[in-house]
Amino acid sequence: MGLFSFYKVRKPRQFDHKPIYWDPHREEMLEHVQRIKRELGMEDHPENYRPHIKGRFVEATLHLKRDKKKGNDPRTRSHKNVYIVAFLAFLVIFLWIFVFR
Repeated sequence: MGLFSFYKVRKPRQFDHKPIYWDPHREEMLEHVQRIKRELGMEDHPENYRPHIKGRFVEATLHLKRDKKKGNDPRTRSHKNVYIVAFLAFLVIFLWIFVFR
């Protein structure tokens, strides 16, 4: 009887990471160096830097890359699946009516 209850739902465990070592002086120094580089224009990445990662996942997977070359998108794949299921349902109904009766 104590296996399932609507009233006492347990909460999931929370992730609680405590860093092993933290040097506030080093962090303050790195922020200071970064601010100076930004003021002098020597910064590697500007503040509004956005990496060009759009589409990288598609390029890394073979089946998505193949679909992109064919011009397929997720909507056409789902439409194809619906057509296949509808055809199979029609085929089952046709066989049931004309063959097994």
